[in-house]
Amino acid sequence: MTERNLKILILSLLALIFFSCSSKPPVVKPPEPFDPEKALAKAGEQIEKKEYVEARATLLEVKNRDMSKKYAPLAQLKTADSYIQEGEPELAVIEYQRFIETYPDHKYAVYAQYQIAMTYFNQIESPDKGYGAAARALHEFEKLKRMFPRNPYRDVINLRIEKCKNVIADYEFFVGEFYYKKGSYTAALARFEGLLKKFPEYKREPEVLYHIVMVYKNLGQEEKGQEYLQRLIDKYPDNKITLRAQREFSVKK
Repeated sequence: MTERNLKILILSLLALIFFSCSSKPPVVKPPEPFDPEKALAKAGEQIEKKEYVEARATLLEVKNRDMSKKYAPLAQLKTADSYIQEGEPELAVIEYQRFIETYPDHKYAVYAQYQIAMTYFNQIESPDKGYGAAARALHEFEKLKRMFPRNPYRDVINLRIEKCKNVIADYEFFVGEFYYKKGSYTAALARFEGLLKKFPEYKREPEVLYHIVMVYKNLGQEEKGQEYLQRLIDKYPDNKITLRAQREFSVKK
């Protein structure tokens, strides 16, 4: 290689090194800080689109990454709400209960407890769940009143508690009447007397008292039958079923 060519090669290498050093390295943007508020809004949009699995994944990220702990409770609540909207009430109850256990003093704890009660209450009309749902709803509504005596649902709760009690009482009356017609008088008596003790303001009390009177007559316990007959007469003197009880109780078997 000639001296001239050698100089050209050296100058080329130096130029290459110079330009390599002077070129700016690619700019790498730092990752954006996690915004739990935006993530909550995103989850809300996903729920509206019925993208429930994706929404719960977003909400889980909020619960795991919210360092302020301000949005994590809301994410837990939205998770429970998403199951309600998806038609999975049992899973919703589990998530509402988890919220109450994790955030017992949170301002929305009362809402979570109300939602648990309402989840069962909304199942009352179901033929296969009516009695059980009413019993669970009653338990959860009464629990709500104990835990949060100043809750904002007080007026509506009392109406729903009354409905729960009527559903349960109607079921007890139905079972008692079934035993009575079957001739299982002891079993019928247990149902009817238990019904009066648990639900003293039951709307069909005259019918319950009538059946108790007739049960005691069929059991040959006239004195006890007379006691309940007098109670029926005193409370409902003008009721047709009172006249019927008087007439039938006096008839000898």
